[in-house]
Amino acid sequence: MKIRGNIADLYAEKIFPGEVTVLNGFIQEINPLYELQFDNYILPGFVDAHVHIESSMLIPSEFARLAVIHGTVATVSDPHEIANVMGTAGVEYMLENGSKVPFHFNFGAPSCVPATMFETAGAIMDSTEIEKLLEINEIRYLSEMMNYPGAIAGDEEVLKKISAAKKKGKPVDGHAPGLTGDAVLKYIARGISTDHECFTYQEGLFKIQHGMKVLIREGSAAKNFDALIPLLNDYPEMIMFCSDDKHPNDLMRGHINQLVIRALSHKIDFWKVFRAATSNPVNHYQLKSGLLREGDSADFIVVNNLNELKVLQTYIKGILVAENGKSLIEKVTTTTINNFNCNKKQPDDFKIFYGEEFPPVPGLSSREPSIKVIEASDGQLITQTFLHPLSKLINSANELMPDVANDILKFSVVNRYANAKPSVAFIKNIGLQSGAIASCVGHDSHNILAAGVSDEMICKAVNAIIDSKGGLAVVSEKETFILPLPVAGIMTNADAFEVAAAYENMDAEAKKLGSRLSAPFMTLSFMALLVIPQLKLSDKGLFDGSKFGFTSLFD
Repeated sequence: MKIRGNIADLYAEKIFPGEVTVLNGFIQEINPLYELQFDNYILPGFVDAHVHIESSMLIPSEFARLAVIHGTVATVSDPHEIANVMGTAGVEYMLENGSKVPFHFNFGAPSCVPATMFETAGAIMDSTEIEKLLEINEIRYLSEMMNYPGAIAGDEEVLKKISAAKKKGKPVDGHAPGLTGDAVLKYIARGISTDHECFTYQEGLFKIQHGMKVLIREGSAAKNFDALIPLLNDYPEMIMFCSDDKHPNDLMRGHINQLVIRALSHKIDFWKVFRAATSNPVNHYQLKSGLLREGDSADFIVVNNLNELKVLQTYIKGILVAENGKSLIEKVTTTTINNFNCNKKQPDDFKIFYGEEFPPVPGLSSREPSIKVIEASDGQLITQTFLHPLSKLINSANELMPDVANDILKFSVVNRYANAKPSVAFIKNIGLQSGAIASCVGHDSHNILAAGVSDEMICKAVNAIIDSKGGLAVVSEKETFILPLPVAGIMTNADAFEVAAAYENMDAEAKKLGSRLSAPFMTLSFMALLVIPQLKLSDKGLFDGSKFGFTSLFD
């Protein structure tokens, strides 16, 4: 097979008319054709340097079918989400399914299962299990070390996991949002090489200057591109692009190609941008995906021009996998696995009373008590603590109620792995004026998360999830909409394009109820993510990420 066009050589930093000869899945020759002129360009395919495939709610083979239409040929994939539900069996499921399609999935060994001791997960993976996973050739690295307090303090289990990766010569990914100064220096000294959680320029700059590579993230909820992109100009070898979490409707619209186009619009040098999207992750993680060189795996894209970067064709291992926006990867036959063991709830399970389960705090008689409310931010994983007067939430029976007029909703996390009383708190900025939304995509343990205007609506949404053993739900007084996720309760093996359309409908229904968030379900999914500051809720209670411990609902 021979492909002609203007060829981009990342290493010589030049573009020339030429011909790529592919044989048995590898690039046999690249020959200049200076006497000819071409309108199209041949470029290395894009690499997502950090993504949780599970957050697309698609199994790997279906994720690939969407990603290739945007020129993505490889991912560095952390199977942390399914591991927290299913343990090693979940990781093995991802490896097996991903191997069925022409795509470079590079999975890691999840370092934090469970993510914390402050929530209920479906599995525990200790250093012995991690060491076994790292023995597998297809496991390319140790996934993000979210337990940065443990890494800094020298926790024995944490150090064993890091040591196991070092012995195998495999990189260790980091996760240290907002961490700088001496603390992050200790973290880096453990051998942790990357961070995708920087949310300010200063934080990213400090980490780069001390040897850590920074991944610029633009996903469905967390969007740090604008804050961090200036770093690419001065530190081009230290930057990679990633999505981290991408919902299916957003993946339909674009992937790493979107970051490339935006970076080029900032007038950043073409070669710096393309290395961040291709060779930097390939070299850092020692990936097998090709970079448009003789002898490389034949993984490349053909685009219309260097401004629009419209992907005309995507080739992986010499196979044409996408053309003119159409995926050519065929759907594969799959099985499902799951771990869902809780009974349906009653509205009374979500009631909370002042002076009963939460006794009045001594010393507050001189001023009006306040309720700590989780304040969500659109486009961010971090939250703040919003103090709301108790008098606006309490009724004559001392029951704490939502204050819908002021956008203070009830928020609950329900243990999916066993029958237990739901934890309940309050949340701001979800925006619902009626009904409720719920999801079993609830990082990191994937319990059921629900926010709504009343106990009845929350209960209705939670029970819809329980009936389906995982999924997304939108409920009103008259209707219930459900997107089932039968694989581990967080993914579906349905057709990727149909799932994207169904998710788009769910998103629209949530917004009809009043949500003003750009991605209501994605934001909801991170409200139980305890390792990201500040105020969050687990199935065990309200959690203060700045102190890394439980906190009272009352101020």
